[in-house]
Amino acid sequence: MLSIGIASTGVLTFAYFAVASHVLGASSAGRAQYSKLDVLWSVMFVIISVIYRPIEQLLSRTIADRRARGLARQRLRVPMAIQGTFALVFLAVALPLHHTLAHGVFASTTLYWILVVGVIAYAASYFARGWLAGHKYFALYGGLVFMESASRFAFVLAAAVGISHGQSAIAIGIAAAPFVSLVVVPAAFASRAQRAGRPPQVSDAALEGPAAEGIEEAASDLSIRHGGRFAISLSGIQLAEQTLLNAAVLTVSATSARASLPGTVFDLLLITRAPLQLFQAIQTSLLPHLAGLEATAGSAAFARAIRITIAAIAVFALATAIGLLAIGPFVMHHVFGYDYRYGNLGLAVVGIGMGLHLTAGTLNQAALARGQAGRAAVLWLAAAVLFVVWMLLSPIGDEVRRTEVGYAVAAGLLAGALFVLYRRGRGSPVAAAAGTT
Repeated sequence: MLSIGIASTGVLTFAYFAVASHVLGASSAGRAQYSKLDVLWSVMFVIISVIYRPIEQLLSRTIADRRARGLARQRLRVPMAIQGTFALVFLAVALPLHHTLAHGVFASTTLYWILVVGVIAYAASYFARGWLAGHKYFALYGGLVFMESASRFAFVLAAAVGISHGQSAIAIGIAAAPFVSLVVVPAAFASRAQRAGRPPQVSDAALEGPAAEGIEEAASDLSIRHGGRFAISLSGIQLAEQTLLNAAVLTVSATSARASLPGTVFDLLLITRAPLQLFQAIQTSLLPHLAGLEATAGSAAFARAIRITIAAIAVFALATAIGLLAIGPFVMHHVFGYDYRYGNLGLAVVGIGMGLHLTAGTLNQAALARGQAGRAAVLWLAAAVLFVVWMLLSPIGDEVRRTEVGYAVAAGLLAGALFVLYRRGRGSPVAAAAGTT
């Protein structure tokens, strides 16, 4: 159910922008409006990934670890405090920048307020995701992300059939989607109530050995210091990942004289975005699964889970690259409806880069489960800086070709560095349980 929900999310997200491209892109002014919609999406998801996804993973990892050790009571006060602080920091930055963002970045006051409302709404959505993942309510998690993407797509569909009109009517769906997604939360509480009478299941291995007492103490003490350190490390990782996905759009938007070119680059990177959303089904279940394995089953089972995931990614990436090499330009032209000439080889390179990015994501989950979040964050940020420098200083004049090469190289270097970190061995169990680095 999780895979179906998130796969549908990837398809519907791709469809949202494909339909928006056709609805808005009939004229040069419409193409410019579509590019601003892309910029809104890029800016919003950089922000929410950096400030909210760390809390989702903190919750997921902590709850799963505690449940694996038989510690039934979950302490949510610290994650809620960190989440609320991040939301307030966003408002403290965004509100004074109203004029700059509304008139300089989006050329629309409506898009600015959609950004503000959407970012605040996603605080609740991502907190719910972390709680659902930690308790392994994966079907409900899939339902949440499906409701989000389906409700967003409904707005662009309404514009396509003539019920509504214009950029603002389409963009409002981006802010409305996180509110609609929360309809699954009551079902989660009902399911938890049904479980309340059952005794927790815990492997004997989790409570054996000389370190067991220290592990349990660390697992039960999610402090502001430990939780904040983990969240800050994950914020760095998310900032880096969103830089890999969005820096090209933003740098091209800032430097290119062609108003439609940022949309062209954004559409190119949808080749990566859609599989990454699909991969969230694996990532969402992988972190609590690895945290449980690290607590109870040992390194062999942990390594096997990583090998299976990377092997599946390799097969998927190879098939994607072959498909893009064969028919990629034809598909891109007919899906997005304009005449930029994508190259077969360049699209295939992006497909390979996507596979390397997914591999890096898998190795990153291993690092998080082993308490190596700080080291992983350094590697992600280094790759992101390299990509930005490439986009600004590259000798390749064509911005699309520059994006294709830079993204694949940065993803490859990142995957290699995280593999070295993975092979260096496990972090201490106590540090992993506490969420330290």
